[in-house]
Amino acid sequence: MLRKSRAVLAATAVVLASTVFVDTAQAAQRFFLFDRLDSMSDAKPRSEVRMKSGKIKLAPQFRRQVVAYAGNQKPGTIIVNTGEKFLYLVLPNGKAMRYGIGTARDGFEWSGSHRVTRKAEWPGWTPPPEMRRRQPNLPAHMAGGINNPLGARAIYIGSTLYRIHGTNEPWTIGQNVSSGCIRMVNADVEDLYERVKIGAKVIVL
Repeated sequence: MLRKSRAVLAATAVVLASTVFVDTAQAAQRFFLFDRLDSMSDAKPRSEVRMKSGKIKLAPQFRRQVVAYAGNQKPGTIIVNTGEKFLYLVLPNGKAMRYGIGTARDGFEWSGSHRVTRKAEWPGWTPPPEMRRRQPNLPAHMAGGINNPLGARAIYIGSTLYRIHGTNEPWTIGQNVSSGCIRMVNADVEDLYERVKIGAKVIVL
């Protein structure tokens, strides 16, 4: 009888433990914006972690999606709404592709209308002198690659220093974090890169 009772208690404990772990995992899934990788610290994400676009789980409002557009800009135009943290690519027939973005932090905001002047895959990064003065530890130049802050693609805006580019810090989407550039997750900037043409109009609000 005692053996049977112990067996019943053990089985009950296993069931309860399984339930707790499942509920905990489900609860965590609701709060984490990104799937955690084995190499990622529990404390906070590290920019040097190798992250795959397919693993990133953005908050729903920042995921790439087609939305209605009632404005008067032509298809192919990029509209950046820095307040909403969205970039829109105008499509035909009253539609636009909407992407979540990270924007300039306080003191680095800007607005205006320009044209796309250049596009680059896995671009190298040369921090401007003023940025290196603010952050002396920055390199003079960084070759393109997975650890480069510009990410997988860069779309250059007019004659400015600003770009629409990818990022190796995907958790910053939806925040004011940059020195003026518009950042996107790599999967989204790759999609935008294929759709946008040199000379396309870029409006930053």
